[in-house]
Amino acid sequence: QVQLVESGGGLVQPGGSLRLSCAASGTSFSIYAMGWYRQAPGKPRELVAAITSGGITNSADSVKGRFTISRDNAKNTVYLQMNSLKPEDTAVYLCHAVIKEDSSWYMADYWGQGTQVTVSS
Repeated sequence: QVQLVESGGGLVQPGGSLRLSCAASGTSFSIYAMGWYRQAPGKPRELVAAITSGGITNSADSVKGRFTISRDNAKNTVYLQMNSLKPEDTAVYLCHAVIKEDSSWYMADYWGQGTQVTVSS
């Protein structure tokens, strides 16, 4: 079974930077897209950024120019470089992947456990 393991969250001051990582582990699977969502208390989950296996990216308007998503296909890992962080970026960040395991006919959504990002002085 495939698992997504995130790292890199924490507390940072406004204007600071953090880098999130998410690695997919398991056997015999193919990743079609990976990305990051976030959820703040009392707010719906929202897409932050995503990247396809071919390197096409998409990101929320609120993070354009500040956050960069990248991917290392050989390591089954996606990264989110977050610069110029603002207090409104505070949320739990969840890794997401669209994966097809060789044992299945279908692609499925996989989620990480989430990592807290807090932007505060």
